[in-house]
Amino acid sequence: MHPVTTLFRLALALMALAVVPGARAEDPLDGELEIRSAYAVPSHGVIELTARIVYPQSEQLSASLKDGITLSFDLECIVSRHRRLWLDAVAADLVRRRELSYHVVTDRYLLRDADGGAQESFPTLAAALASLGQVEEWPVVVDSQLRSDEQWQIALRAGVRRGHMPDALRMLMFWSDAWHRTSDWYTWTLVR
Repeated sequence: MHPVTTLFRLALALMALAVVPGARAEDPLDGELEIRSAYAVPSHGVIELTARIVYPQSEQLSASLKDGITLSFDLECIVSRHRRLWLDAVAADLVRRRELSYHVVTDRYLLRDADGGAQESFPTLAAALASLGQVEEWPVVVDSQLRSDEQWQIALRAGVRRGHMPDALRMLMFWSDAWHRTSDWYTWTLVR
């Protein structure tokens, strides 16, 4: 049999396994991704946001991090006000990006701020995810941008997606969308 034919048959068999229910690997992000609470308060002329988020945790997630996959965690915040006859007015549209990886030599999970570069390390995945889920006093908008006679809404959404990965894994997982999840929007009216 020709080697190309053999490779073609092998590729078809692998694709069939991917389609068969029960033959797929378990969801690496198995569990709920939820914003439990959030509020924003003015402080020294800036509106600061505080939130509690629950990120999914599983054995497969831990194993994937140990295999060299980096996860990106995004927190989107939109401050807007509704207009009846036009598009909503948006005062702020921010994304806070953080990356989680595993460092083999130190046997610790590294959490890095993708924008500022600050880095923390944690002994367990649970401790790293707990730290990710606590957002404290994040400045989202300058108070003077918001007219006091108007009602402003804040919408918050958390997301998790696959970031960097070793070349060997990239070839095996290029078709998988199991590494992307977002929460529902958590929306409330800003009280000032």
